[in-house]
Amino acid sequence: SEEAEKAGAVMMAEYGAVSKGVLKLKGVGDLGTSKKKKKRDKDKSKMMQQFMSSKKNEEEKKKVALDKRTPAQIAFEKMQEKRQMERILKKASKTHKQRVEDFNRHLDTLTEHYDIPKVSWTK
Repeated sequence: SEEAEKAGAVMMAEYGAVSKGVLKLKGVGDLGTSKKKKKRDKDKSKMMQQFMSSKKNEEEKKKVALDKRTPAQIAFEKMQEKRQMERILKKASKTHKQRVEDFNRHLDTLTEHYDIPKVSWTK
Protein backbone atom coordinates (compact mmCIF):
# COMPACT_ATOMS: atom_id res chain seq x y z
CA SER A 1 0.00 0.00 0.00
CA GLU A 2 3.02 2.28 0.53
CA GLU A 3 3.89 1.88 -3.15
CA ALA A 4 0.36 2.90 -4.10
CA GLU A 5 0.63 6.02 -1.92
CA LYS A 6 3.98 6.94 -3.55
CA ALA A 7 2.48 6.43 -7.01
CA GLY A 8 -0.48 8.62 -6.03
CA ALA A 9 1.86 11.34 -4.77
CA VAL A 10 3.83 11.24 -8.03
CA MET A 11 0.60 11.53 -10.04
CA MET A 12 -0.53 14.50 -7.92
CA ALA A 13 2.83 16.20 -8.44
CA GLU A 14 2.47 15.89 -12.22
CA TYR A 15 -0.88 17.69 -12.16
CA GLY A 16 0.17 20.31 -9.60
CA ALA A 17 0.96 22.97 -12.22
CA VAL A 18 -2.44 22.74 -13.90
CA SER A 19 -4.49 25.94 -13.72
CA LYS A 20 -8.07 25.46 -12.67
CA GLY A 21 -10.94 27.66 -13.73
CA VAL A 22 -13.04 28.68 -16.69
CA LEU A 23 -11.78 27.95 -20.18
CA LYS A 24 -11.07 31.25 -21.93
CA LEU A 25 -11.48 31.41 -25.68
CA LYS A 26 -10.03 34.05 -27.97
CA GLY A 27 -12.58 36.36 -29.52
CA VAL A 28 -15.36 35.24 -27.18
CA GLY A 29 -16.45 37.16 -24.13
CA ASP A 30 -16.45 40.93 -23.75
CA LEU A 31 -17.89 42.21 -26.99
CA GLY A 32 -17.42 45.85 -26.05
CA THR A 33 -13.65 45.53 -25.73
CA SER A 34 -13.10 44.07 -29.21
CA LYS A 35 -11.17 46.20 -31.67
CA LYS A 36 -12.98 47.69 -34.64
CA LYS A 37 -11.62 46.84 -38.05
CA LYS A 38 -10.20 49.65 -40.14
CA LYS A 39 -11.64 50.26 -43.59
CA ARG A 40 -9.27 49.20 -46.29
CA ASP A 41 -10.93 50.26 -49.53
CA LYS A 42 -7.56 51.06 -51.09
CA ASP A 43 -6.29 47.57 -50.34
CA LYS A 44 -9.45 46.04 -51.80
CA SER A 45 -9.07 47.99 -55.04
CA LYS A 46 -5.42 46.93 -55.29
CA MET A 47 -6.41 43.31 -54.67
CA MET A 48 -9.08 43.51 -57.39
CA GLN A 49 -6.56 44.94 -59.87
CA GLN A 50 -4.09 42.18 -59.05
CA PHE A 51 -6.83 39.57 -59.39
CA MET A 52 -7.89 40.92 -62.79
CA SER A 53 -4.29 41.08 -64.01
CA SER A 54 -3.66 37.53 -62.80
CA LYS A 55 -6.77 36.36 -64.70
CA LYS A 56 -5.45 38.01 -67.86
CA ASN A 57 -2.10 36.31 -67.34
CA GLU A 58 -3.83 32.94 -66.91
CA GLU A 59 -5.79 33.48 -70.13
CA GLU A 60 -2.58 34.31 -71.97
CA LYS A 61 -0.94 31.18 -70.58
CA LYS A 62 -3.93 29.13 -71.73
CA LYS A 63 -3.58 30.56 -75.23
CA VAL A 64 0.08 29.56 -75.24
CA ALA A 65 -0.89 26.09 -74.00
CA LEU A 66 -3.53 25.83 -76.73
CA ASP A 67 -0.90 26.51 -79.39
CA LYS A 68 0.96 23.39 -78.32
CA ARG A 69 -1.95 21.12 -79.24
CA THR A 70 -1.98 19.22 -82.47
CA PRO A 71 -4.83 19.70 -84.98
CA ALA A 72 -6.10 16.23 -84.06
CA GLN A 73 -6.26 17.20 -80.38
CA ILE A 74 -8.14 20.40 -81.22
CA ALA A 75 -10.65 18.48 -83.36
CA PHE A 76 -11.05 15.85 -80.64
CA GLU A 77 -11.84 18.49 -78.00
CA LYS A 78 -14.31 20.24 -80.31
CA MET A 79 -16.14 16.96 -80.93
CA GLN A 80 -16.20 16.22 -77.19
CA GLU A 81 -17.76 19.61 -76.48
CA LYS A 82 -20.29 19.08 -79.27
CA ARG A 83 -21.29 15.65 -77.92
CA GLN A 84 -21.48 17.03 -74.39
CA MET A 85 -23.88 19.75 -75.55
CA GLU A 86 -25.99 17.16 -77.42
CA ARG A 87 -26.22 15.02 -74.25
CA ILE A 88 -27.24 18.03 -72.17
CA LEU A 89 -29.93 19.06 -74.66
CA LYS A 90 -31.22 15.49 -74.89
CA LYS A 91 -31.53 15.20 -71.10
CA ALA A 92 -33.11 18.64 -70.82
CA SER A 93 -35.75 17.85 -73.44
CA LYS A 94 -37.65 15.37 -71.22
CA THR A 95 -39.17 15.93 -67.81
CA HIS A 96 -38.68 13.45 -65.00
CA LYS A 97 -42.25 12.25 -65.40
CA GLN A 98 -41.67 11.49 -69.09
CA ARG A 99 -38.47 9.60 -68.29
CA VAL A 100 -40.30 7.47 -65.68
CA GLU A 101 -43.10 6.70 -68.16
CA ASP A 102 -40.57 5.67 -70.83
CA PHE A 103 -38.74 3.47 -68.35
CA ASN A 104 -41.98 1.78 -67.29
CA ARG A 105 -42.87 1.12 -70.95
CA HIS A 106 -39.42 -0.41 -71.40
CA LEU A 107 -39.91 -2.66 -68.37
CA ASP A 108 -43.30 -3.77 -69.72
CA THR A 109 -41.69 -4.92 -72.97
CA LEU A 110 -39.17 -7.13 -71.17
CA THR A 111 -39.89 -10.83 -70.78
CA GLU A 112 -40.80 -12.37 -67.45
CA HIS A 113 -37.31 -13.82 -67.30
CA TYR A 114 -36.25 -10.56 -65.64
CA ASP A 115 -38.95 -10.70 -62.96
CA ILE A 116 -37.94 -11.65 -59.45
CA PRO A 117 -39.37 -15.14 -58.86
CA LYS A 118 -41.44 -15.80 -55.74
CA VAL A 119 -39.83 -18.27 -53.42
CA SER A 120 -42.17 -20.24 -51.21
CA TRP A 121 -41.33 -23.43 -49.30
CA THR A 122 -44.91 -24.20 -48.29
CA LYS A 123 -46.80 -23.67 -51.58
